[in-house]
Amino acid sequence: MEKQKTNDRTKKGTGGYSNITVKKETALRFRNYSKRFNKPHSEVLDGMIQYFKENKLDPFGEGTKIILDSIKKLERQMMKKFDRIIAIIKNMEKTSIRPTYEMVLILYEAYVKDGKKLKPEPVKIQEERMDFLEPRNTVPKVEHDRILQEFKEYKKHCNEILHNVEKVEPMMGKPYLKLNMGIGDFESLKYQLK
Repeated sequence: MEKQKTNDRTKKGTGGYSNITVKKETALRFRNYSKRFNKPHSEVLDGMIQYFKENKLDPFGEGTKIILDSIKKLERQMMKKFDRIIAIIKNMEKTSIRPTYEMVLILYEAYVKDGKKLKPEPVKIQEERMDFLEPRNTVPKVEHDRILQEFKEYKKHCNEILHNVEKVEPMMGKPYLKLNMGIGDFESLKYQLK
Protein backbone atom coordinates (compact mmCIF):
# COMPACT_ATOMS: atom_id res chain seq x y z
CA MET A 1 0.00 0.00 0.00
CA GLU A 2 2.80 2.44 0.68
CA LYS A 3 4.05 2.14 -2.91
CA GLN A 4 0.61 2.99 -4.23
CA LYS A 5 0.49 6.17 -2.10
CA THR A 6 3.82 7.37 -3.42
CA ASN A 7 2.72 6.72 -6.97
CA ASP A 8 -0.46 8.73 -6.38
CA ARG A 9 1.60 11.62 -5.04
CA THR A 10 3.85 11.54 -8.08
CA LYS A 11 0.89 11.65 -10.40
CA LYS A 12 -0.53 14.71 -8.64
CA GLY A 13 2.83 16.48 -8.75
CA THR A 14 3.03 17.13 -5.02
CA GLY A 15 5.89 14.95 -3.84
CA GLY A 16 8.09 13.58 -6.58
CA TYR A 17 11.41 14.99 -7.76
CA SER A 18 13.11 14.95 -11.13
CA ASN A 19 16.66 15.71 -12.18
CA ILE A 20 17.57 18.38 -14.69
CA THR A 21 21.05 18.58 -16.14
CA VAL A 22 22.52 22.09 -16.16
CA LYS A 23 26.03 23.52 -16.35
CA LYS A 24 27.89 23.92 -13.05
CA GLU A 25 28.10 27.70 -13.36
CA THR A 26 24.35 27.95 -13.97
CA ALA A 27 23.62 25.65 -11.02
CA LEU A 28 25.87 27.76 -8.74
CA ARG A 29 24.22 30.99 -9.89
CA PHE A 30 20.76 29.49 -9.32
CA ARG A 31 21.68 28.21 -5.83
CA ASN A 32 23.07 31.62 -4.83
CA TYR A 33 19.97 33.32 -6.24
CA SER A 34 17.51 31.01 -4.42
CA LYS A 35 19.36 31.51 -1.09
CA ARG A 36 18.16 35.14 -1.13
CA PHE A 37 14.54 33.97 -0.73
CA ASN A 38 15.13 31.26 1.93
CA LYS A 39 13.02 28.84 -0.09
CA PRO A 40 13.72 25.48 -1.73
CA HIS A 41 15.12 25.48 -5.27
CA SER A 42 11.90 23.95 -6.66
CA GLU A 43 9.77 26.72 -5.18
CA VAL A 44 12.06 29.48 -6.50
CA LEU A 45 12.11 27.94 -10.00
CA ASP A 46 8.33 27.50 -9.93
CA GLY A 47 7.92 31.16 -8.89
CA MET A 48 10.17 32.30 -11.73
CA ILE A 49 8.21 30.31 -14.31
CA GLN A 50 4.92 31.63 -12.90
CA TYR A 51 6.26 35.22 -13.09
CA PHE A 52 7.25 34.78 -16.74
CA LYS A 53 3.83 33.31 -17.58
CA GLU A 54 1.78 35.96 -15.78
CA ASN A 55 3.71 38.85 -17.31
CA LYS A 56 3.92 37.19 -20.74
CA LEU A 57 7.69 37.57 -20.77
CA ASP A 58 10.06 35.76 -23.04
CA PRO A 59 13.56 35.72 -21.49
CA PHE A 60 15.14 35.18 -24.93
CA GLY A 61 13.27 37.69 -27.04
CA GLU A 62 10.49 40.21 -26.45
CA GLY A 63 10.67 40.14 -22.62
CA THR A 64 12.86 43.18 -22.20
CA LYS A 65 10.90 45.08 -24.85
CA ILE A 66 7.64 44.48 -22.94
CA ILE A 67 9.24 45.67 -19.71
CA LEU A 68 10.68 48.77 -21.39
CA ASP A 69 7.32 49.56 -23.01
CA SER A 70 5.52 49.28 -19.67
CA ILE A 71 8.16 51.53 -18.03
CA LYS A 72 7.75 54.11 -20.82
CA LYS A 73 3.96 53.96 -20.44
CA LEU A 74 4.28 54.54 -16.68
CA GLU A 75 6.70 57.39 -17.36
CA ARG A 76 4.21 59.07 -19.75
CA GLN A 77 1.44 58.72 -17.16
CA MET A 78 3.66 60.23 -14.47
CA MET A 79 4.63 63.15 -16.74
CA LYS A 80 0.93 63.86 -17.38
CA LYS A 81 0.32 63.89 -13.64
CA PHE A 82 3.30 66.19 -13.12
CA ASP A 83 1.92 68.51 -15.80
CA ARG A 84 -1.41 68.61 -13.95
CA ILE A 85 0.34 69.43 -10.67
CA ILE A 86 2.35 72.18 -12.38
CA ALA A 87 -0.86 73.61 -13.88
CA ILE A 88 -2.49 73.64 -10.42
CA ILE A 89 0.55 75.40 -8.91
CA LYS A 90 0.61 77.98 -11.72
CA ASN A 91 -3.11 78.62 -11.24
CA MET A 92 -2.60 79.09 -7.50
CA GLU A 93 0.25 81.48 -8.21
CA LYS A 94 -1.86 83.48 -10.67
CA THR A 95 -5.07 83.63 -8.60
CA SER A 96 -3.79 83.64 -5.01
CA ILE A 97 -0.09 84.20 -4.51
CA ARG A 98 0.65 86.99 -7.04
CA PRO A 99 -2.38 89.19 -6.10
CA THR A 100 -1.60 88.72 -2.42
CA TYR A 101 2.03 89.63 -3.05
CA GLU A 102 1.04 92.75 -4.97
CA MET A 103 -1.40 93.83 -2.23
CA VAL A 104 1.30 93.36 0.42
CA LEU A 105 3.72 95.33 -1.75
CA ILE A 106 1.23 98.20 -2.11
CA LEU A 107 0.59 98.20 1.64
CA TYR A 108 4.33 98.19 2.32
CA GLU A 109 4.93 101.10 -0.03
CA ALA A 110 2.09 103.03 1.63
CA TYR A 111 3.59 102.26 5.04
CA VAL A 112 7.02 103.46 3.93
CA LYS A 113 5.54 106.69 2.56
CA ASP A 114 3.64 107.32 5.79
CA GLY A 115 6.72 106.55 7.82
CA LYS A 116 8.72 109.38 6.26
CA LYS A 117 8.55 112.63 8.13
CA LEU A 118 7.46 115.38 5.85
CA LYS A 119 8.52 118.95 6.41
CA PRO A 120 5.59 120.91 7.75
CA GLU A 121 4.50 123.64 5.39
CA PRO A 122 4.53 127.12 6.83
CA VAL A 123 1.11 128.40 7.80
CA LYS A 124 -0.12 131.09 5.48
CA ILE A 125 -2.11 133.84 7.03
CA GLN A 126 -4.94 134.89 4.77
CA GLU A 127 -5.37 138.48 4.04
CA GLU A 128 -8.67 140.01 4.94
CA ARG A 129 -11.06 139.69 2.05
CA MET A 130 -13.27 142.56 1.13
CA ASP A 131 -15.17 140.88 -1.67
CA PHE A 132 -17.92 139.50 0.59
CA LEU A 133 -20.28 142.20 -0.58
CA GLU A 134 -19.97 141.16 -4.21
CA PRO A 135 -22.58 138.70 -5.50
CA ARG A 136 -21.33 135.11 -5.61
CA ASN A 137 -22.21 132.26 -7.90
CA THR A 138 -25.30 130.73 -6.40
CA VAL A 139 -27.49 127.88 -7.53
CA PRO A 140 -31.20 128.53 -7.94
CA LYS A 141 -33.51 126.55 -5.65
CA VAL A 142 -34.97 124.53 -8.52
CA GLU A 143 -31.52 123.49 -9.64
CA HIS A 144 -30.56 122.72 -6.04
CA ASP A 145 -33.64 120.52 -5.57
CA ARG A 146 -32.92 118.69 -8.83
CA ILE A 147 -29.31 118.00 -7.76
CA LEU A 148 -30.53 116.74 -4.36
CA GLN A 149 -33.04 114.42 -6.06
CA GLU A 150 -30.33 113.05 -8.37
CA PHE A 151 -28.07 112.54 -5.37
CA LYS A 152 -30.81 110.60 -3.53
CA GLU A 153 -31.37 108.38 -6.58
CA TYR A 154 -27.63 107.86 -6.93
CA LYS A 155 -27.37 106.98 -3.24
CA LYS A 156 -30.27 104.53 -3.56
CA HIS A 157 -28.62 102.92 -6.59
CA CYS A 158 -25.30 102.64 -4.72
CA ASN A 159 -27.07 100.94 -1.80
CA GLU A 160 -28.66 98.43 -4.22
CA ILE A 161 -25.21 97.64 -5.58
CA LEU A 162 -23.81 97.29 -2.07
CA HIS A 163 -26.56 94.78 -1.19
CA ASN A 164 -25.40 92.64 -4.13
CA VAL A 165 -21.86 92.43 -2.76
CA GLU A 166 -20.94 89.24 -0.95
CA LYS A 167 -17.80 88.26 0.90
CA VAL A 168 -15.91 85.23 -0.47
CA GLU A 169 -13.39 83.39 1.69
CA PRO A 170 -11.18 81.12 -0.48
CA MET A 171 -9.22 78.22 0.95
CA MET A 172 -5.97 80.01 0.18
CA GLY A 173 -5.35 83.72 0.12
CA LYS A 174 -7.23 86.60 1.61
CA PRO A 175 -11.00 87.00 1.48
CA TYR A 176 -12.36 89.23 -1.27
CA LEU A 177 -15.65 90.80 -2.30
CA LYS A 178 -17.78 89.52 -5.17
CA LEU A 179 -20.43 91.64 -6.94
CA ASN A 180 -23.52 89.72 -8.08
CA MET A 181 -24.62 91.78 -11.07
CA GLY A 182 -25.73 90.91 -14.57
CA ILE A 183 -23.57 91.96 -17.51
CA GLY A 184 -26.31 94.26 -18.84
CA ASP A 185 -26.59 96.06 -15.50
CA PHE A 186 -22.82 96.41 -15.35
CA GLU A 187 -22.62 97.89 -18.85
CA SER A 188 -25.49 100.28 -18.01
CA LEU A 189 -23.67 101.42 -14.86
CA LYS A 190 -20.46 102.00 -16.83
CA TYR A 191 -22.41 104.08 -19.37
CA GLN A 192 -24.06 106.16 -16.62
CA LEU A 193 -20.74 106.92 -14.96
CA LYS A 194 -19.13 108.25 -18.18
